[in-house]
Amino acid sequence: MNSEGERQRPKKGGKAKRRIIAAAVFLLVTAALIFLLQALLVPKYMSFPYDGALVREYYDSVPEHDVIFLGDCEFYECVNPAVIWSEYGIPVYVRGSSQQLIWDSYYFLLETLKYEKPKAVVFNAVEMKIGRVQHEEYTRLTLDGMRLSKYKLAAAKMSLTEGESLASYVFPIIRYHERWKELGEEDFRYMFRRDTVSYNGYLMMTGIRAKTSTVDPPALADYSFPDICVEYLDRIRLLCRDNGIEFIILKAPTDTWHYPWHDEWEAWMSDYAVANGVRYYSAIRSASEIGTDWTTDSYDGGDHMNYIGAEKVSRWFGAILRDEFDLPDRRAGGEGGLSAGALAEWAALTDRYAAAAAEAGEAAENAG
Repeated sequence: MNSEGERQRPKKGGKAKRRIIAAAVFLLVTAALIFLLQALLVPKYMSFPYDGALVREYYDSVPEHDVIFLGDCEFYECVNPAVIWSEYGIPVYVRGSSQQLIWDSYYFLLETLKYEKPKAVVFNAVEMKIGRVQHEEYTRLTLDGMRLSKYKLAAAKMSLTEGESLASYVFPIIRYHERWKELGEEDFRYMFRRDTVSYNGYLMMTGIRAKTSTVDPPALADYSFPDICVEYLDRIRLLCRDNGIEFIILKAPTDTWHYPWHDEWEAWMSDYAVANGVRYYSAIRSASEIGTDWTTDSYDGGDHMNYIGAEKVSRWFGAILRDEFDLPDRRAGGEGGLSAGALAEWAALTDRYAAAAAEAGEAAENAG
């Protein structure tokens, strides 16, 4: 029989167990606080700049897209998936962001292949112009909305500017910890949810401001594209080839003093396409076929397309996808069609866009 002293002796390991439990609770509480603070402090992009909301919206879509467009604002303001679907039944998505760099497009494509394998990828030729990060803010607009993965880290590593750390792309609170000074009502409203701002990656712009400048851009001493851009163009092309995906290059309509597209660049892209057996299309050269009218089709004096110009470009290029690449009409459903979930998503998307376009047209008519 045990003595009274023996009965009162604490069990071995009791203190250690309590320490472990206390430490676990502390870590859980700390992690929860960090999560809540990060959710509050990161930008929500539910008001200007809306561009920062585009990348994350891809993950909410049904991954049954026959065409993925990769590009910057030229694409996400002139390629309208709702129009291409309504006219041709081709399901497309625009994976674009503000001043998206060519390696971002490459890693977006690698990530996309985790979710789906499109029949074609359309790359924006204008990304060949810039071979280095110009502003850290643009990198954030692009990568903050990307899911954490080895592809996001690889893209972030390519884009790090002086003073940035790779860890800040894993834990954005490192970057935004002082943003509490700028917090507004939007930050609290959208801590755990977001509204949808795009139409499958297309950002609708409704203003109308005619292009008036006729000033030619200054000549360049060297029209060569940066080596890193040529390298990543090859990477994207070969990634498509290895996965049985049609690789297409497209230059959007923009060609202004602010955002020029020189004849030398046009010739280089044409020669590259011929040499590598891919198709290159120029919306600048095809302006008359598209019906581009710079008095009505831009919201900022010719630098970018508004919804009127985007509808024209989308109808033109949708016909190319249908006629020259034999992409089928998938609106019927059933064998060869899309799933019921995807069809429902497209119906909702086109209805939402039709309502927005009608409202924009009515506003323009009243203003006129």
